[in-house]
Amino acid sequence: MQKKVSRRLQELRKKVEERPYEPKEALQLLKETATAKFPEAAEAHIRLGIDPKYTDQQLRTTVALPKGTGQTIRIAIIAKGEKVKEALEAGADLAGSEELIEQISKGMMDFDRLIATPDMMPQVAKLGRLLGPRGLMPSPKGGTVTFDLNQAINEFKAGKLEFRADRTGIVHIMFGKASFSVEDLLINLKALQECIDRNRPSGTKGRYWRTIFVSATMGPSIQIEVNSLQDMKLTEAA
Repeated sequence: MQKKVSRRLQELRKKVEERPYEPKEALQLLKETATAKFPEAAEAHIRLGIDPKYTDQQLRTTVALPKGTGQTIRIAIIAKGEKVKEALEAGADLAGSEELIEQISKGMMDFDRLIATPDMMPQVAKLGRLLGPRGLMPSPKGGTVTFDLNQAINEFKAGKLEFRADRTGIVHIMFGKASFSVEDLLINLKALQECIDRNRPSGTKGRYWRTIFVSATMGPSIQIEVNSLQDMKLTEAA
């Protein structure tokens, strides 16, 4: 059954032409079409020329957004001994050992990011079925398995995001709030593009970037000219 498109969205779609836009023009349009009654996120949906069923064509990494995410991130740490105290002093919202694992296993999910020290991963592995589908399972590639808790907490609080390409090769990620200035959104989007290029999977064949669309959470999709974004220098975005 096809979802009914609201009159609001139908009207907004009329503002968007079916063509790739220059980055700044697209982000200005994103802001103009963010008319929901709540603070909308700015989202990017990037189709890549990869087939993630092959291990050498998978993309999973982190990006540090220079202008932050506009969100308050709640961080939970699973560690033991002195590391629990260190985590709380560094700004973790929750920290613990076996007792925290037990709470999570019973359904406590009062956090946005879960970081674990390597020595706790055998116990954290038991939570895989619970955490995996929610994208919360700690991983070394995602920067969420580390002994350097202070750095990890600071980076994620400041705007570091973990992301991966889904099984169809598309990256879905927020890169700020629609209320950000066009310049700040562009700086974050440029950092994301450079990160994806830097982490190009070794098995990629043919054209890597296929399409990039941006939108506000409840807004219409707006296509961006990929080459224009790649050719842009961060100084131009600033």
